[in-house]
Amino acid sequence: MLTILRKEIAAFFSSLVAYIIVGIFLAATGLFLWVFPDSAVLDYGYAGLDSLFDIAPYLFMFLIPAVTMRSIAEEKKEGTFELLATRPLTDWQIILGKYFGSLAIVLMAMAPTLIYYFTVYELGATRGNVDTGAVIGSYTGLFLLGGIFVAIGILASAVTSNQVVAFTIAVFLSFFLFSGFDSLSRLVSLQQADTLIAAIGIMEHYQSVSRGVLDTRDLVYFASFTLFFLVITKTVLGGRKW
Repeated sequence: MLTILRKEIAAFFSSLVAYIIVGIFLAATGLFLWVFPDSAVLDYGYAGLDSLFDIAPYLFMFLIPAVTMRSIAEEKKEGTFELLATRPLTDWQIILGKYFGSLAIVLMAMAPTLIYYFTVYELGATRGNVDTGAVIGSYTGLFLLGGIFVAIGILASAVTSNQVVAFTIAVFLSFFLFSGFDSLSRLVSLQQADTLIAAIGIMEHYQSVSRGVLDTRDLVYFASFTLFFLVITKTVLGGRKW
């Protein structure tokens, strides 16, 4: 599994596209945090990274599918997946190797954004006047969100050998699970069940964790959904043996 993990990271960063994807993500977060007037931290009047964590999930919807789209789809297209499957590796080892490899890439893309925290920490009217607990909670929420999106991306890459199709499926599923249920809960005809419907979606749990409150229910939700998509991926890959 560790060999596959290292291979995923090395294969991703051996391509110029990888640096473009990560560069666009960091540039976009920087623009929303420092430049755009509706979200710039300098216009807020207080030290905080709220705008970063508000926009990051939507950027993740494109960043993570771009990272995962080639994970299994490319192996299928080039005919190397069957060769990989003949090695002394179980389907779970292959899936988890690719999952954690992609998750590590996402963490590497997130790491430079810590510079924004230290910058805001230093720029406050009172040095250090930033809610560190909320920032830690927001990064935790973003990490858990990334875990689900990576699992979705791996599944999308497993159901097709076309990377563009895998990217499209992953973007759609990520967007729907994050925002779709929240939008459905606001429909007039469903107001009686709005709380239940909103609780199914990712947004409510992400916002809960981002407030710095690590509720066990939220952690179980993220772990369950991540495992759910990985199990489906295992089922899809196991279908080749049927």
